Amino acid sequence: MFPRKGASEREVLEELEKKTSQDLTFDSGRILGSMCTQPHPLAIEVVRRYIDRNLGDPGLHVGSRKIEEEVIEMLSNLLGLEKGYGHVVSGGTEANILAVRAFRNLSDVEKPELIIPESAHFSFLKAGEMLGVRLVRARLKEDYSVDVKDVENRISEDTIGIVGIAGTTGLGVVDDIPSLSDLALDYGLPLHVDAAFGGFVIPFAKELGYDLPDFDFRLRGVMSVTIDPHKMGMVPIPAGGIIFREKKFLEAISVPAPYLAGGKVWQATITGTRPGANTLAVWAMIKHLGFEGYREIVKTAMELSRWFAGELKRIPGVYLIREPVLNIVSFGTPNLEEVEEKLKERGWGISAHRGYIRIVIMPHVRREHLEEFLRDLRSALLEKG
Repeated sequence: MFPRKGASEREVLEELEKKTSQDLTFDSGRILGSMCTQPHPLAIEVVRRYIDRNLGDPGLHVGSRKIEEEVIEMLSNLLGLEKGYGHVVSGGTEANILAVRAFRNLSDVEKPELIIPESAHFSFLKAGEMLGVRLVRARLKEDYSVDVKDVENRISEDTIGIVGIAGTTGLGVVDDIPSLSDLALDYGLPLHVDAAFGGFVIPFAKELGYDLPDFDFRLRGVMSVTIDPHKMGMVPIPAGGIIFREKKFLEAISVPAPYLAGGKVWQATITGTRPGANTLAVWAMIKHLGFEGYREIVKTAMELSRWFAGELKRIPGVYLIREPVLNIVSFGTPNLEEVEEKLKERGWGISAHRGYIRIVIMPHVRREHLEEFLRDLRSALLEKG
């Protein structure tokens, strides 16, 4: 019920504290199944200071608009492109929808089709439904990467583009993007890479010596990349990103917004009003940590994921779905749903909806958290018997 009389700030905050007491928090270390994390203190402070900035009306916030342009340039550089075109958006879902929209709008196809891996994120289901694009699913190989030959077999005169994944949601698998790029060039099709998770992992992991394929604009067939700073970038939610190789893709999805207080602009994003503070936080975090800072964060996460995978293999009945590629470890157990429920009863934020339990080693996850989880996992396995 809408209150007639307002309450004091103290009363409101006390009620909020009570109502949110059931929430799991990242700083507890109990959230192990999320690709988001505790934001960096600097990023939190930036959002606090600039919470009123709206990039949906850039004429009012000229400095913030220029900062977003710098963010897009820095993200483009991270992804192997000197100059890219795009925006900081609400997340990987919006970014993927924008890429599909650009491919559709630039095509001359009456019944457009998009080829995606079976491992593709559910955001493509939304994109297909919203945009009237039929999704054509390509099967996976034994290593859970997309079968490039099957992708080629599914190309038709109605195909408007191809999608590859650089860090699948379930297993963190990186598709053979170089081969997909060659295929896209051969058929004159644009390739979109969903690197919502991997974008802030793979560049740093590659420099650390991990054997990972190229996945970004270093490959000529890649026309767009999704990258989410609110994941391993440690920026407050929401802060996703879409980068296009060429300006024409952005122009193809831009519409006029003539009634804004700051003056007429062209908007390409799905959301009109956009939180500028989060974009400023992306800028601040990249400036603060730099490549070397993020490399150290990724180093810790990758090493911890390998240790954790090794510990899982020592538990009778537990098996890895596959060896970890990035900082995601997924495993199965006998009577998986029972084990999941027992772990949730102990306060762990996990899910087994895909037929396995996925643990994402984010910056808020430390070894002591995983050691406690392993103890609870062993107990849960014993209890079920």
